[in-house]
Amino acid sequence: MYSETEDLIRALAESAESVCRHYLPAGRREGSYWIVGDLQNNPGRSLFVRLTGPASGPGAAGKFTDGATGEHGDLLDIIRERTGISRFPDLLAEARAHLGRPQPVLPDAPVPKKAKAPGGTPAAAARLFAASLPVAGTLADTYLRARGITQGGTMSALRFHPKCWHRDEGQTKSIPRPALIAAVTDGAGALQGVHRTWLAHDGKGKAAVKTQRRAMGHLLGNAVRLTPHDDILVIGEGIETMLSLFEASPGLPVWAALSSGHLGAVLLPEGLQRLYIAIDRDPAGQRAAERLRARALDAGIAVRVLEPRLGDFNDDLRATGKEALRQHLAGQIGLEDRQRLLG
Repeated sequence: MYSETEDLIRALAESAESVCRHYLPAGRREGSYWIVGDLQNNPGRSLFVRLTGPASGPGAAGKFTDGATGEHGDLLDIIRERTGISRFPDLLAEARAHLGRPQPVLPDAPVPKKAKAPGGTPAAAARLFAASLPVAGTLADTYLRARGITQGGTMSALRFHPKCWHRDEGQTKSIPRPALIAAVTDGAGALQGVHRTWLAHDGKGKAAVKTQRRAMGHLLGNAVRLTPHDDILVIGEGIETMLSLFEASPGLPVWAALSSGHLGAVLLPEGLQRLYIAIDRDPAGQRAAERLRARALDAGIAVRVLEPRLGDFNDDLRATGKEALRQHLAGQIGLEDRQRLLG
């Protein structure tokens, strides 16, 4: 059976380099790939779009993967993220326009619909965050408490949305799902993006979908500022990782960079004297920590690395409890900061 969507995806894949040049102009071609920082078109080498290959299956042209976030999809997903188009018919119209195909003739509408504001931008992120609810008493609170985190309801950077749109790879229809929403802000405190974690309907885990997390807006250099910083700061990758550190040591200011790729690029605040980098036990996280460490040392900031016993600090918190995690941190925190472990 003929499917225009499949036909458009194939046609876009055949023109993959043209699509990338138009929608991801900050990248460049290297061999059989278009390489760029992320879906927000930031410079870098994290996101790879395959430009050649079969029409479908493994190695198909037009497929992308972001090595930092794990996001993957096709060229329609890239067009959606870059244009902010949320309605699937409008997305197909954008693809037709790029390919130079005629639009289908539609019946006259009595009243033209007002165009929606673009998504995937800081403005769209701000709208989503404003439409969300405080975490306390919601499914997001249930989710965090199931992971040993009791302080999520006190964080102004975290919110809950009961019906946040989600679409997995290969799906043509978005589905509303409950989600934990985190504000990504810049050094001035302005909201530049949001991070979404889709949750199971009982809140006791993540949603049973392929893509459980996704960010939107301008992420590079920014972070989820869970608590205000002072002369010291602890930065790590994941939101739950950094909430786990705060759970055990509420006197430590904590930020989440969201991924190893963004950890190495976080812009450090002025006046910072000591930086603690909370790493995950994986090669990507350790390489990102080294990049951030080198930048901090160049700026005259003292640096220490905090290492978990297990895969990350949330694993430690759930396995041993917050008192044991606090004692583990006490052995790695500088003497001048140990009085802050209890707040």
